[in-house]
Amino acid sequence: MNTKQQPAVIMADYQLGLFIFRNDLRVEDNLALQQAAQRSKTLICCFCFNPDNNKHGHYGIPAMSQRRVIFLQQSLRQLSTELESRGQKLIVLTGTFDRLITELISEQQVDAVFLSQHQGYYEKFQLGLLQRRFPFLPFHEISNNTLFSEHQLPFRLNDLPDTFTQFRKKVELLDKNFSLQLIHSLPPSPKQINHRIVKDESIAVSASADFEGGAIAGAEHLQRYFSGQQASTYKQTRNALDDFPSSTKFSPWLALGCLSVRQIMAELRAYEAQFGENESSYWISFELLWREYFFWYALKHGKRLFAFSGISGKSPKTSFYSERFQKWCSGNTPYPIVNACMKQLNATGYMSNRGRQLVASCFVHELSLDWRYGAAYFEQQLMDYDVSSNWGNWQYLAGVGADPRGHRQFNLEKQAERYDPDNEFIERWAGDLSGHPIDSVDAADWPVR
Repeated sequence: MNTKQQPAVIMADYQLGLFIFRNDLRVEDNLALQQAAQRSKTLICCFCFNPDNNKHGHYGIPAMSQRRVIFLQQSLRQLSTELESRGQKLIVLTGTFDRLITELISEQQVDAVFLSQHQGYYEKFQLGLLQRRFPFLPFHEISNNTLFSEHQLPFRLNDLPDTFTQFRKKVELLDKNFSLQLIHSLPPSPKQINHRIVKDESIAVSASADFEGGAIAGAEHLQRYFSGQQASTYKQTRNALDDFPSSTKFSPWLALGCLSVRQIMAELRAYEAQFGENESSYWISFELLWREYFFWYALKHGKRLFAFSGISGKSPKTSFYSERFQKWCSGNTPYPIVNACMKQLNATGYMSNRGRQLVASCFVHELSLDWRYGAAYFEQQLMDYDVSSNWGNWQYLAGVGADPRGHRQFNLEKQAERYDPDNEFIERWAGDLSGHPIDSVDAADWPVR
């Protein structure tokens, strides 16, 4: 892994900088934090948490499960520890983003704001509100959560290829050897902070069975994965439905930016230098490029990421049936493989990539449901929820996104035979509820007998 020590701090541009953590909850290889440190004499580091996200989300579905909240809390606790070791502290603000940051900027007389580029439409909208409110305040939004910055892409954002294959062929020609930036110290916090506005929230931490949040835990998992030989067999094992070592499991830490994608690529390159590159190790970078594509896809298409007709402009022939939706969520459909996957998701906050494709295909094709409700339920439950990857993939499966073939429909029986030939996964998660009708009433509201 190629690392580079942070350059010596030169004369600061700003007396007081404000760094806002969002989906970059790490200190190591945080290019935006590094720039804030280099350009600020004193620095406030903050994170805004809105408890209403637990209550309100898309289509009345709460946006964050308790499991996701715990993972976030753990990540904030580890971030706070890392900042303190470098002479800083994390201020956690509770409430709405624009109100809290507006008050903080005004009360503390902040000279400049630094933050990582975010691909989400609503995050961009919130930042736009602040920029209009403070038109003379410098806002530095820095590319920090992708392999390449926008100016490195071999095309303009508006010319982003319509399909992943076109995108991959272009960006694979770019240099993918990354120098990781280490931050050993940070400017101090201002001596006087108005605690009426800013306060350190106690971050409750509870154990999570499968994943522990935070940059420290993420780095440990990264090292464990590449210390073995799993990367050399990844392509053969990645479709396993319920085997933890079968896939990388980097995604929960990537989603909150506890790990940077550059850190993973650097470790992958070091692994290949030691053990050799093969189709499996390449496939890890291939899937990281999918993540990269959806980041720029979301940034280009904005609110169309959430539109029923997606980016295609053609609405799918689906609707919303509340009973079908509830049965899909709880794993109570006529399709055992889907039931097992959904029960796994509800119990662990995780589902394999193969499982996600199967349950989404069932949702859209067998159940004829509005894909946006499925995407919203995944947003609530998935430990690795990422706005662009989640909604982009759901568009893809619903036939309104970046898939040149249109609708992707899987034969669920054949998929179960292929990936669960001995019925072990279905039995483990009690998925075999076949014989149960999906509707208790027919189209005319007569009871189904």
